Amino acid sequence: MKQKLLISGLAVSTVGVTSYLLKDKSNRQKVKNFIHSIKSSFSGKPNIDSFPVSKAGNPHPENIEDNKMVSEGSMYPVQYYDEKKK
Repeated sequence: MKQKLLISGLAVSTVGVTSYLLKDKSNRQKVKNFIHSIKSSFSGKPNIDSFPVSKAGNPHPENIEDNKMVSEGSMYPVQYYDEKKK
């Protein structure tokens, strides 16, 4: 009985806090944009425009991790990009 009461109290308080936070129009728009971005990331269709192709193979001189990966000749990013492009 106590567990049901605890869960229902938690649910009611969550709904109340959410309602209060979404009262403002700008907060609602932020939540809508966030949900849209989550949905698009799970849609299954890769967004080719989101790949950082402009810096592929030519990393910034101060970006040590990218420089190390390019100097090692890692083929993983190339294979990943080719798979997503298909």
